[in-house]
Amino acid sequence: MALALVLAAPAAWAADGRIVVDLSPAGLRNVIRPETALGAGLDGAWRGGADRVLTPGNVRAMTSAGLKPLTYRLRTELGIAAWHWNPVGSWSDPVHAQGYWTSSDRPGAPIQLSFGYDLPRRGDTDDNANNTGWSRLDDGDLSTFWKSDPYLDPAYAHARQRPQWLVVELGDPQVVDTAVIAWGEPYATRYRVQYWIGADEYDPAGRWATFPHGAVRGGRGGIVRLDLGASAVPTAFVRVIADSGSRTAPAGSTDPRDRLGVAVREVSFGRTDASGFHDAVRHAASHGRQSIAHVSSTDPWHRAIDRDPDLEQPGLDRVLAGGLTAGQPAMIPVGVLYDTPENAAAELRYLKARRYPISRVELGEEPDGQYVDAEDYGALYLETYAALRKIDPAAPLGGPSLQSGLSDTWLDPDPLRSWNGRFIRYLKARGRLSALGFWSFEHYPFDDICGDPYARLAQQDELMAGLMARARREGVPTRIPWIISEYGFSAFSGRAESEMPSALLMANIVGQFFDEGGDGAHLFGYQPNQPANQHSACAGWGNLMLLTADAAGQALQPTPTYYAARLITGAWLEPSGRHRLYAARVESGDAATTPRLRVFAAVRPDGRLSLLILNRDPSRAYRLALPDTGDAEVWRYGAAQYEWIDDGPRSHPGRDDPPEHDASAFLSEVEVPPAALVVVVEGAPPHPL
Repeated sequence: MALALVLAAPAAWAADGRIVVDLSPAGLRNVIRPETALGAGLDGAWRGGADRVLTPGNVRAMTSAGLKPLTYRLRTELGIAAWHWNPVGSWSDPVHAQGYWTSSDRPGAPIQLSFGYDLPRRGDTDDNANNTGWSRLDDGDLSTFWKSDPYLDPAYAHARQRPQWLVVELGDPQVVDTAVIAWGEPYATRYRVQYWIGADEYDPAGRWATFPHGAVRGGRGGIVRLDLGASAVPTAFVRVIADSGSRTAPAGSTDPRDRLGVAVREVSFGRTDASGFHDAVRHAASHGRQSIAHVSSTDPWHRAIDRDPDLEQPGLDRVLAGGLTAGQPAMIPVGVLYDTPENAAAELRYLKARRYPISRVELGEEPDGQYVDAEDYGALYLETYAALRKIDPAAPLGGPSLQSGLSDTWLDPDPLRSWNGRFIRYLKARGRLSALGFWSFEHYPFDDICGDPYARLAQQDELMAGLMARARREGVPTRIPWIISEYGFSAFSGRAESEMPSALLMANIVGQFFDEGGDGAHLFGYQPNQPANQHSACAGWGNLMLLTADAAGQALQPTPTYYAARLITGAWLEPSGRHRLYAARVESGDAATTPRLRVFAAVRPDGRLSLLILNRDPSRAYRLALPDTGDAEVWRYGAAQYEWIDDGPRSHPGRDDPPEHDASAFLSEVEVPPAALVVVVEGAPPHPL
């Protein structure tokens, strides 16, 4: 029977504040099992990364953090690359070793390494991985082309044809009156050339306007020069949106997918005067020198010569049979945006043939961060879902592993600006919301990590609460699991990720997410790593990592995140079993005190009440009255145990001691040092489960 009581320290403010825990049925916030809820993520790497990282010593060091469930991250999906998850497989055009690839689903020698293959029909300048590729729309080469994804055609997607588009950034706003479009095969028979009217690309009042002579019907392909009529205002963005395609293919083609979608070899936009045409587009086969282009989708066609050794993924067998999963089922991805449903289905068949325990199958990775329309992703998601469901009617399928649960759309006049809201709306409109078996997103709260990181920590409370509330408003089903597939201080590296704020933020994210009803959270930065600075000099040097690495990539020293993980999984919670989480708060007579402190309460399987207390104030300790008076175990971890030496690439922990532990103490109050985590586990009496 649940306890219908509220535990609180005496009302008199004998200390700086008191901890209040609501153990009544109304105070029950969640029930979790750490062995399935608290995990970590393993990502792809540069060439040689898997061999450097996945050594027996590193695997032992990583798993010692106590984060058991693993999520396998798909870097190839971020790099606009098809994933040959099994190096053995077949091409749709085997004679020329090109076309659409399907990895073999037949178990053979264990897969140790796999790779991404760059897509030569790429239209995007930017990507979210190595970012060394370039668009074929403005590479200055008429022999190359961008082509949209044929799997969005009704022949595959079983949905109404959605327009496909390309956008080119012109830099400074300027008047445009001329377009030159070199169409490939298939070409657009009906299309519009438009310009963006808005203060910037995220302007909620922004809209696309078709040029006075920008609507074309009866297009016949080839190189077309269009006198558009001048844009009404200077613009920084021009797009071509294709409403229908010719369904023609290059000479000699035998694959029906070659006829689906649209293809463009090169585009130019600018103005024409008495001296001729002035092209505002920079053309170069170089990411850094061409104008930035974006496209609605990309054809996953590629060739054997397109393998990118710097888009390396550890092999599925190496991950799932190499001790990394700590005996727990893993969450495994399949490609969606830059792959085929056939390859995804083959992967699931392979995993089933190997009898690997799989907790979930995540469809795609970060589609909201790649400027694609949520509706196009929704169509690809449903098609991949259908292919997987044929293989396993019961497999937990979901996603979409959002870059952020708070992503807004870009260059879009739709009043619904939320990418996730649009994705949910698409599924609902087709009666397919049930295809979302779980909802996953990544959570990196702070892009800017310069300045004082402690000033940002309290912002996490509002960010997480707002994210969860927004997802509920957008219609994400609350009956399905909500999963953080990656989390960390920032997506960019800096010293805050290797200092005490990283431990405080980890505990805050985990505690608050489960307090808000979340079901699983996976820490990013599982493998040993070295300090870096990739965003701005003022951020200093550090990284998302549990452990630092030596020059050979081997685990060297724990970071605060490592010890935070150990405290959460081995002190605040027991390593396994059913834990009940209850509402808890700090009450204080000082209004400035409360925002600096957080407390999360759990009743563990052994019946003991356990408190996880965060002090986000870097300069002041607090004495807090405890709800129970009696014997307790206490762990403290803060500046007395850890210090980070910020010294460029040579940055490293200076003081690096484990948490202080007092195994037997009679307590009525606890002191929480500045910038510290404290765990208090009462000794008796137990709270019955």
